[in-house]
Amino acid sequence: MEIIIADNAGFCFGVKRAVDITSDELLSANKDIYSLGPLIHNSQAVKKFEEKGLKTIDNIEGIQDSRIIIRSHGVSKSVIDKINKMNLDIIDSTCPYVKSVHKRVEEYQDQGYNIVIIGDPDHPEVIGINGWCNDKAFIVNSLEEATNLPRMDKICVVSQTTNTQEKFETISKLINEKGNEVKIFNTICNATNIRQESCKEVASKVDAMIVIGGYHSSNTNKLVEISKKYCNNVYHIETSKELPLQMLSKFNKIGITAGASTPDWIIKEVVEIMDNINNNEMMEAIENSFTRIHRGDVLKGEVIYVTNNEVMVNINYKSDGIVNREELSNDPDVKPKDLYKVGDEIDVYVVKLDDGEGNVVLSAKRVNDFKNWDIIEKLFNDKERVECKVLNSIKGGLSVLVNGVSGFMPASQVSTNFVSDLGVYKGKTLVAKIIDFDKEKKRIILSRKEVEREELNNRRKELWANLEVDQIVEGVVQRLTDFGAFVDLGGVDGLIHISDLSWNRVKHPSNVVKEGQKVLVRILSLDKEKNRISLGLKQTVEEPWSAFSKNINVGDIVEGTVVNLLDFGAFVRLKEGVDGLLHVSQISKEHINKPSDVLKVGEKINVKVIDINEEDRKISLSLKDAIETNDVVEENIILNEEPEVTIGDIVDKN
Repeated sequence: MEIIIADNAGFCFGVKRAVDITSDELLSANKDIYSLGPLIHNSQAVKKFEEKGLKTIDNIEGIQDSRIIIRSHGVSKSVIDKINKMNLDIIDSTCPYVKSVHKRVEEYQDQGYNIVIIGDPDHPEVIGINGWCNDKAFIVNSLEEATNLPRMDKICVVSQTTNTQEKFETISKLINEKGNEVKIFNTICNATNIRQESCKEVASKVDAMIVIGGYHSSNTNKLVEISKKYCNNVYHIETSKELPLQMLSKFNKIGITAGASTPDWIIKEVVEIMDNINNNEMMEAIENSFTRIHRGDVLKGEVIYVTNNEVMVNINYKSDGIVNREELSNDPDVKPKDLYKVGDEIDVYVVKLDDGEGNVVLSAKRVNDFKNWDIIEKLFNDKERVECKVLNSIKGGLSVLVNGVSGFMPASQVSTNFVSDLGVYKGKTLVAKIIDFDKEKKRIILSRKEVEREELNNRRKELWANLEVDQIVEGVVQRLTDFGAFVDLGGVDGLIHISDLSWNRVKHPSNVVKEGQKVLVRILSLDKEKNRISLGLKQTVEEPWSAFSKNINVGDIVEGTVVNLLDFGAFVRLKEGVDGLLHVSQISKEHINKPSDVLKVGEKINVKVIDINEEDRKISLSLKDAIETNDVVEENIILNEEPEVTIGDIVDKN
């Protein structure tokens, strides 16, 4: 194995200067020393300084009689002014390159230029630079943001010192078109350029690249970005303990570089491990780094890649592990890419150490099953409701999935209503209760019926609490019997007796209402103890006799429909809904034997009201009087018409 180390790696001038200044101050400290933010973007180095007495703070509120170190990233002018007002000692270790950017933006803003900073708006260096132009700079970090800049008269462009040259040139070219007068200053640190070029040179020669530096370090992440452009296998680590020896053992050439905040001692540790051991020792070290695994172990791994049929997992073993689709989940419809992506942490169960091709056979669903059985047991003991996905209709009921574990819902427990086709539930998610649970026998029995019963009881309680006599409510006709119609009021059934369906005589409820029909009904009586509700349909409309009495008088001619024919006369229903008797003697001036000789059921006729018996609620009608009255009216119309005058009539007169 060949190791190539980049010529320029580790502390840059600015970081080294900040570290040296801080080290000197700590040696001669007679006051508390605080660093405003982590001194450098390397947690190991920061920890060592904190062990020596350096305290890291996020703001200076409440600090007294102390020294404040301004780290190499620099801070805004307002922060400097605030520290001075608090009479605190300032130890300014701002990188001189960054300091020069501060002066430039302050100078050009005073000359009326709009300041544009190319960089990460959340990076402390960029925040500090913006603070030297009253926080009025435009900060762009992408081509899209540059394109969206407004048109301006005068623009001054600067860069975050750790940017890549390519990014700066591409974005600044777009910004150049946004102003009438544009000053572009490439403020990328020269050391950054050199380090990035060295990284590029090494990455293009090797099979794998190790980048050492803080995970939150901007310049280190830029090196990772550059490495990935020229090398397919890039490993970003903070310390030598994170070296992926198993992965690295596969490569012949390995490159090493480090970010500007990476101390020399960390770089040396990595180089020594990679360079100072021969192949036998390397293989021994790799073997020692492997996890010892056995069938039935539960391990943590990292997803390496995902296909439509399997997930490959690094379990820190000499062979990678494979989780087949069937071992990912109990849900047959689930897709591997819906569950995991590269880099995800995954818990796996070791099924077999070798699948015949050198891979470890793993299962994710078995691990989940262990966890989910415990969860389901608690849900069962607490009598909680659960959501279950219906996988299929099988003999006797439904196969379901609850918390990733297979369960069964008997046909008798699917609903409070009879279900003829259980197949309609396939793919649906139902809320159910666990009615039987046996962890040892791996048995879970569920009931949707129990939930429906609870919901129905709750609706009934709520409904009973709100029902009152004489209240008009809406319901749905559920079923018909010879004696009436049962109406569902939303969980409670009420009965409309046949006598309360209509003000007229009803032979059967089906003559008035149909099953499934929505109706408005009046509550006539309530008996909560017996769960009985009496309803009235006819009581929701005005009584026919009352409407008739208000609108019709003796002598009125009205329209009606023949509803019954008897030997002595015909019954005629008027529009108000009341029936009147048309005696056979009142049908015609001529003698007729029976009404059916001249009338038929359903026929509409005009009749005259000749008598109203309020006490007995009887109405007498006459067809012949209505016809006679009509004839008289027609004769009067004819008599009142003016006679037609002709020319002959005028000649005779003369």
